[in-house]
Amino acid sequence: MLEVHQLPGPALVELATLFIEAVRGCSLLSGKSLELFPTILTALATSKESLTYGKGELRGEELKKQLINTLCSSRWSHQYVIHLTSMFRDIPLSVEELQFVVEKVLRMFPKLDLQEIPPLVYQLLLLSAKGSKKNILEGIISFFNQVDQKQKEEQKDSESLDLEEATVPLDQLRHVEGTVILHIGLAVNLDPDLGKELLKYLKSEQQGDPGKALCPFSVTLLLSVARIHRFQEQVFDFLKTSIMKCFKDLQFIQGSKFLQDLAPLRNSISATVLEVVANSVFGWDHVTQGLVDLGFILLDSYGPKKILGGKSTEMVNGLSKTPAQQACNLGANILLEAFKVHEPIRNEILEQLLNRVITNAGSPISHFIDLLSGIISYAPLVLQNSSSKVTEAFDQLSFLPLATVQGLLKAVQPLLKISMSMRDSLILVLRKSMFSGQLDARKSAVAGFLLLLKNFKILGSLTSSSCSQAIGASQVQVDVHARYNSAANEAFCLEILGSLRRCLSQQADVRLMLYEGFYDVLRRNSQLSSSVLETLLSQIKQYYEPEPDLLPPLKLEGCILAQRDQIFLQEPLAHLLCCIHHCLTWYKNTLALRRRVEEEDEEEEEEEAGFQQELGEMLASITRRMIKSELEDFELDKSADFSQSTGVGVKNNIYAILVMGVCEVLIEYNFSTGNFSKSTSEDVLGLFKCYSSLCDILKEKGGKSKSPSANKIARSFLSMGFVSTLLTSLFRDCSQNHEESLAVLRASNEFMRFAVSVALQKVQQLEETGQTDGPDGQNQEKTFQNLCKITRVLLWRYTSIPTAAEESGKKEKGKNISLLCLEGLLRIFNTVQHRYQPKLPQFLQALDQTNEDGEEEAVDVNVTEKAAFLIRQFQRSLVNQISHAEDDFNSKEALLLISVLTSLSKLLEPSSPQYVQLLSWTVKICKETSLEDAPCCRGLLTLLFHLHTLIKSPVSILRELAQDIHAQLGDIDQDLEVEHQSHFAVVNTKTAAPTACLLVLGQAEKVLEEVDWLINKMKSHLGSEAADASQAANAAHPLEKAVILQLGTLLTSYHELVQTALPAGSCVDALLRSVSKMYTTLTSLIKYYLQACRSASGGIPGRLEKLVRLSGSHLTPPCYAFITYVQSETSIVEEKKKKKKDRMTAEVSVVMAKVLRETKPIPNLIFAIEQYENFLIHLSKKSKVNLMQYMKLSTSRDFRINVSTLENALEGQDAENEPDNNQSIASAQSSDSQEPKKKRRRKK
Repeated sequence: MLEVHQLPGPALVELATLFIEAVRGCSLLSGKSLELFPTILTALATSKESLTYGKGELRGEELKKQLINTLCSSRWSHQYVIHLTSMFRDIPLSVEELQFVVEKVLRMFPKLDLQEIPPLVYQLLLLSAKGSKKNILEGIISFFNQVDQKQKEEQKDSESLDLEEATVPLDQLRHVEGTVILHIGLAVNLDPDLGKELLKYLKSEQQGDPGKALCPFSVTLLLSVARIHRFQEQVFDFLKTSIMKCFKDLQFIQGSKFLQDLAPLRNSISATVLEVVANSVFGWDHVTQGLVDLGFILLDSYGPKKILGGKSTEMVNGLSKTPAQQACNLGANILLEAFKVHEPIRNEILEQLLNRVITNAGSPISHFIDLLSGIISYAPLVLQNSSSKVTEAFDQLSFLPLATVQGLLKAVQPLLKISMSMRDSLILVLRKSMFSGQLDARKSAVAGFLLLLKNFKILGSLTSSSCSQAIGASQVQVDVHARYNSAANEAFCLEILGSLRRCLSQQADVRLMLYEGFYDVLRRNSQLSSSVLETLLSQIKQYYEPEPDLLPPLKLEGCILAQRDQIFLQEPLAHLLCCIHHCLTWYKNTLALRRRVEEEDEEEEEEEAGFQQELGEMLASITRRMIKSELEDFELDKSADFSQSTGVGVKNNIYAILVMGVCEVLIEYNFSTGNFSKSTSEDVLGLFKCYSSLCDILKEKGGKSKSPSANKIARSFLSMGFVSTLLTSLFRDCSQNHEESLAVLRASNEFMRFAVSVALQKVQQLEETGQTDGPDGQNQEKTFQNLCKITRVLLWRYTSIPTAAEESGKKEKGKNISLLCLEGLLRIFNTVQHRYQPKLPQFLQALDQTNEDGEEEAVDVNVTEKAAFLIRQFQRSLVNQISHAEDDFNSKEALLLISVLTSLSKLLEPSSPQYVQLLSWTVKICKETSLEDAPCCRGLLTLLFHLHTLIKSPVSILRELAQDIHAQLGDIDQDLEVEHQSHFAVVNTKTAAPTACLLVLGQAEKVLEEVDWLINKMKSHLGSEAADASQAANAAHPLEKAVILQLGTLLTSYHELVQTALPAGSCVDALLRSVSKMYTTLTSLIKYYLQACRSASGGIPGRLEKLVRLSGSHLTPPCYAFITYVQSETSIVEEKKKKKKDRMTAEVSVVMAKVLRETKPIPNLIFAIEQYENFLIHLSKKSKVNLMQYMKLSTSRDFRINVSTLENALEGQDAENEPDNNQSIASAQSSDSQEPKKKRRRKK
């Protein structure tokens, strides 16, 4: 080997040929002899003489190139591939030669056995030191991606065909992938340029198609590289943005049928990343830390955020999640799945999670709490080993906000059931908090103790379905009674009750929490009823007036506390009475059941019955006396002071709210226990009279104050279950026995309106928070059942008694009941889609009038059919409303009906005939109905666009609407009459601007966004390798056609709008901006074709030429004319300003501010047009097609000279000026300005 360079040239050629023939003929005994080949080639390369090779003579370097070419072109046996790759490291190679070698090796990958891939990859990575890093990485990633795809398909086939043998054993494949990833990780560590190249390659792929860049193998590779400190931040930033882009693309495509047909998303990013977690069980320890970091990065970046008003962007179980919510959800799933399969990282996940719960207390942390709950529910026994971390978190409870404490304790509740020590440490912390100086800490203590009482059942407590409650997430059922006897549990619960009794002397907020929690405690632990009832009885006695004839029956002065000049609520009396009522009702309902279940201790039963009887008598006495009481008895008449600025006013406000609350509680109590007697109904109306008179006074006094909250109805004390029962009784109960009693209540329209208003309030609360006040408010199942009942009643009431029929009767203050019902239905339909998406079939089944009970299970309910039936009812109502005379038209009802139809249309399957039917009905309404009501017009057009985009692109409708707007508002050239047949009657002089115009522009911009997205997609096809050039061209062809068609149709819409005499204001501003976007999109398309011409020799398609011609004739000239029109409007405003300089200066300055705002987009538009023309010139040169022949020279510039203005100016000048000058300027400018006029004539 050392003497090779001394051999003569022909001998070297012969040796080299011998090696190549040996490789071709597979006659090499081992790859060892190949070590001589690089030396021979190097000697040949340095040789100065011309040597004979084949039929010609070549010099050394050329000969070496030819030999390498011959070697790479010949067939390689799979056994020599690794040796040959290793050999090429020692050969000096040019860039082209290296690329040729790398491509040859990569083509050999599929022919090799899986076990041979890791050493070959290792050799390739060593070879990458010479260059061609991108090709090597791309080849490795695409190979493993294909193998993964093949393996998945085989798995699917084997599941369907029950095949046992797979060509690629899964565990072997995963171990090979793990080894390869380790090799690449080590190589990146040694050669940072390789890491940079990897990120650069994946970023370029991500620009066009993030799904292509992020396959399971590449994600795993990135997570492995993230262990290297210098790449950590870059890798996680890339993964985060790529995941977010995938979710945004998914949302974008789901909103448009046009995009779904052209560019469907094939890969789910969530499935890809979770597949990496599943694969990591095959010994991929180098990836686990990256998975944990990625999970927490997604949770931290995209979790719910605090927004203005203190509310948070909450996570909901609905399907219509935002991309940020989906990314956050993915982060939680990564951590949960990683926790399940990787034992070593469990402690770290738990520690980081608890740290975030405690340290992020100021911001929303529901996503962390949900994840913690999921982890604990999965493996409570495993987490017993980490109990010290949970106990440390308990020490921070007194410093955390109440919502965090409640969430955390609900999440760890399964642990408390199996760990005595954890429970003890929690009780110690809660006891300390009970005596804390901080109000929040004491509230947290109450919340904690109530949760313990709800979750530790004493044996012997009722286990009926009426007493069960779902707390937090799904819980692990652990029988604690096997280890701790019931006596210990009872002692434990009574001890907690003793601690809670101390709270009854604390602030109103603490007491309020206790009253709200007692009912749930009773339902879970019926054995505690005696203690709870006794506690409530002793508490109410402090405020109850025992004298049977004394008015008022309650001592309100004891409920407030005066400190210096300020007055506070001390006892939330209405909440106390509400708690007593619910506990009493529960006790009565379960007493008979308890007697049937088992024999009770008679003494205890008698004691409880005594409490129950005494409380019942108290409530009856309070009811009787409240009805007799006048407002003056509470010192609350119309002359009383209710201002918030004085002590007396604050006191009276508190008194009024307490009395109203007491009245509501008593209404519910009497109606529930009255058994439909006439006297009970009269009592209810008497209580309501007291409530409504106070409500009116507060509204009247509050109306004078400027605070918006003053006019809002106070939060009702009626429970949702009672509201559903009351509404059903008032509107649907036809029973003879109940008729007399209900007739009393039905006679009061105000009471019925009140009942519907409270239902609305409950639904709103459910929509905003996911739960309602009162018993069972957190029980999702019962709340859902009540919601179905309420919906059924409101739907019946609205469809049976039309608004017009109701209004024809006597006019009363307040809203019409049918209108309130409709408002309620709209809220309910939105809430169900938002909160109860999985239960939609049951909801629609419950509304079916033939199924009054709604109790049957919804089996195979066709959501589309049921929703279509509902939609037809509201369509009839809307048609009736529209067909009314103008005087009878109720704008508010029509708008609500349109909103209801919009909400229900989301339940229809876009491919169903019912959906198409609704769309054609909406088009018909818009075409035939001439509504002068702007909000209704906006609603109808929004519905039309919403329905249309899920069937096909709405560009044709936009064009027709633009023509209608042009016809209604007239042309910018006042001498020109627009002859036009109306398409949509809904567009008229009242609604054309700004309503219809702004909606059309908004929709046009959405179409432009879709087109932009598609152009980026087309650019990604251009970036494909030359080998796939024909395939890439075929993929891009339908996209190109669709993009040009969209832009062409949209261009004709803009052609109409820029010739429309739009009123100065928002429409002009929006149109100028929108046309600028149109030009920007056109420029993007031209850039794409410029890039296409550079990468391929093909010319530009004829349809692009047509589009450019259309833009030159139909868009640019009218745009400049429109700019002139806008500027002339501006000068008119300026003239008016000069005339009215002395008066109304403020008003004129507002107009001028608007004008300035409108003129700002003009330079941007001119710049966009010029950029478009600039790139057209470039494309013309590149494609050898003169595209600029269609573009006329523009005349509208800041420095243009307007002929008519100039002539007027010249007439006023002295005769001394040279006439030649004037004529030359005028003639030069007139020739320039003739073009637009000619174009105008063509339009006529």
